Amino acid sequence: MKSKPEPITLFFDYDGTLHDCIRIYAPAFRRVYPELVTAGFAAPRTFSDAELSQWLGLSVSDMWNRFMPELPQERKDYYGSRIGDEMLRLINGGLAALYPGTEETLEFLRSRGCRMVFLSNCLHSYMEAHRRVFQLDRYFDAFLCAEDFPDNSKPEIYKAVRSQFPGRHVVIGDRRQDQEVALQFGLPFIGCSYGYSAPGELAGASLLIPQVTCLKTAVETVLHPY
Repeated sequence: MKSKPEPITLFFDYDGTLHDCIRIYAPAFRRVYPELVTAGFAAPRTFSDAELSQWLGLSVSDMWNRFMPELPQERKDYYGSRIGDEMLRLINGGLAALYPGTEETLEFLRSRGCRMVFLSNCLHSYMEAHRRVFQLDRYFDAFLCAEDFPDNSKPEIYKAVRSQFPGRHVVIGDRRQDQEVALQFGLPFIGCSYGYSAPGELAGASLLIPQVTCLKTAVETVLHPY
């Protein structure tokens, strides 16, 4: 009797992997930054998209600890919330965009029997807005975000849920914190070089891909490399 194929679960980062986040993050940040200036916490200046993209994929706390570590925590929380509110406004206004070919690719992977898990450092409200706008429940079997696992990194979140998904696992993302999941647990990692990683940040990935549609063949390649 032929044995049943081992289940495959894909753990997806979201921003910079499936969602072209700079389209809403940049305008949201630029709308809120003048409030920091007016309040006396920052000097007037402009930010390029390249500067802003370095924070994409980080948790809210990590972003503020890198950007303005001296800012009082209550102010980090407040302005982080303000940027989040602006991003939600843009999402609900139809300005968020998935990378070209994302939905087609997810449909393909789903048709091949892959289970898919959303694993992001985003806030719960942000995740839910994207679920609604892009109807992500068509593709994903589970939704995990950092806000629902307080003080937990992506590797710790993965550790807490991995037993719920028997079979083989693949991690897919565009930042080092995504790769850390794979490194700590000995998993294949597909690095998305079209996202927001710095040069060399994804060195050591099982495979680097230049666009999301490459996932159609990349998953099979990293699971069966020879």
